[in-house]
Amino acid sequence: MVMTFAAPTHAAGTNDTKFTPVAPQYIAALGDPAAKSGNNAQTWGLWRVDPGPRGVPLSSYKRLIEIGGVAPARWEFDSKDWWLEEHGLIMEKPKFPLAPGKYLVTGDREVTTVLTVHRPDKDGNQRWELGEGAKLYDVTHLACRSARYTPATSPNACSPANAPRSE
Repeated sequence: MVMTFAAPTHAAGTNDTKFTPVAPQYIAALGDPAAKSGNNAQTWGLWRVDPGPRGVPLSSYKRLIEIGGVAPARWEFDSKDWWLEEHGLIMEKPKFPLAPGKYLVTGDREVTTVLTVHRPDKDGNQRWELGEGAKLYDVTHLACRSARYTPATSPNACSPANAPRSE
């Protein structure tokens, strides 16, 4: 999801939410593309800057490790929790969790709507919903989807060194 505005404020005596413009930010959200609302927003994160240009190509993984795991953009690679963009870029981790609040979100196509992330309930679960009947798919930035990798067994089971490079 691309978030183009943040820090909602409320006009006195109205329900109108006003957003303060910020540079585009990106939400890392996992969910059913057809979902309009759901749970587990506590597992969502936020990249305050576009992680794509700050990424490291898979072909440079060996060099990244040789230089101590610090990318040219000065973020640290974590072999136990790493992100891969669909075009083969190893990316820095987003900041977790996404704070409760209202976010103006878009997939940079046709839909722009409000994402509401609720405060955690007594069990730590955070509900979320999109406004105006929008679905997660509608506000997903399709050009640069990413995936989070965490090793299930041995430390080498889930490594950029093992990632296919043919696609």
